Amino acid sequence: QLSVVMADDVAEIQALVKHWLCEAGHLVRCASSGREVAQLVRQQHVDLIITDVLMPDDDGLCVIMDTKRTHPEARLLAISGGGLHLQASDCLLMAKALGAHDVLLKPFNREQLLAAVGRVTQSGA
Repeated sequence: QLSVVMADDVAEIQALVKHWLCEAGHLVRCASSGREVAQLVRQQHVDLIITDVLMPDDDGLCVIMDTKRTHPEARLLAISGGGLHLQASDCLLMAKALGAHDVLLKPFNREQLLAAVGRVTQSGA
């Protein structure tokens, strides 16, 4: 069982990922911005942060940098479908360069998500 923070500014994506992870037996809290992630991580231990790269109020790249600095033991999975000015592949390359343990392109299905979570959490610190 993992303690997971799922960060995405799209409520439907939050809900779907939370549903899939809860079904798999994990504890999941959701955030809509990088700022909310920082608050949740300060409040209690987190094993895994799944963060969208493009979000308001501190994006996923900020989440990755902050987490690497303040909670280096936490695992990081970056997700992206791109945005107005950036392609998803570029977002994910930046996330990986900043220290995300793995990346996942949107849209993804349940199996792809759970496989990525498995890769991230089994690859050690």
